[in-house]
Amino acid sequence: MTLTVAATQMRCSWDMEENLHKAERLIREAAAQGAQVILPQESVGLHFFGFMDWKPEHFQLAQSVDGPIVRHMQAVARDLGVVIPVNFFEKANNAYFNTNAVIDADGTVLGVYRKTHIPGGPPGCFEKIYTSYGDTGFQVFETAHGKVGAAICWDQWFPESARIMALKGADVLLYPTAIGSDCHDHWETVMRGHAGANLTPLVAANRVGREAGDLGETEFWGQSFIAGPKGEIRKRADDRSEMVIVESFDLEEIAEMRAGWGVFRDRRPDAYGPLLTMDGTRRAL
Repeated sequence: MTLTVAATQMRCSWDMEENLHKAERLIREAAAQGAQVILPQESVGLHFFGFMDWKPEHFQLAQSVDGPIVRHMQAVARDLGVVIPVNFFEKANNAYFNTNAVIDADGTVLGVYRKTHIPGGPPGCFEKIYTSYGDTGFQVFETAHGKVGAAICWDQWFPESARIMALKGADVLLYPTAIGSDCHDHWETVMRGHAGANLTPLVAANRVGREAGDLGETEFWGQSFIAGPKGEIRKRADDRSEMVIVESFDLEEIAEMRAGWGVFRDRRPDAYGPLLTMDGTRRAL
């Protein structure tokens, strides 16, 4: 089975409709190049207010799973016959989450993943103000085009996230992201390590452009990439263009290589107890 994946990257404004139509154009471009699973960036429909802003009115931007962002992408997925994991700011009763809705090739929402790790701190990340820790656990979804695991941005720094999705059978690891600081090389190296350690292809989709708030501004540096199962870069976008990158993988060949390496055969879950503690010695209460 050959799986063709794509990442899109683009600038976002405060105009949701403009953002969604631009994202649709890029998704259609990726589909025309044969992509079956197409990953837009984090918060594809919105200005990324979680950086450099702390305003209660931004909670009004949250949507339900059946809100306009997900509905728009459902129609696109159905029309093109592609899988789209779309990231959005979710409101669920009185809770707010950073959420992926995984849309299958017929437009069905297969389920959601709510971001597990929520960042907060300098130079101006206020995401903890807006969203709670996710409550879904790491998810892998059986789609028309293979099994996809889709985590979100800060999750990409945690090897446990990638390993759990790989253990659950993901054919590809997907990370919509919004990052713009001086840590590009570190960011890319860590995720390439996830691909190599799990012998599983990985797609990272980032934003481009400068976005400002009352408390500062951020320059998103793009460089979305697709890594192969040995951690090698297969495709990389530049640091400023609105564009798509596309790559194909032979899943049967990768599965054979993964089995041959034995990294899942030789795991020792019985030795990993310290991972369930905060300090490596004490059990969580």
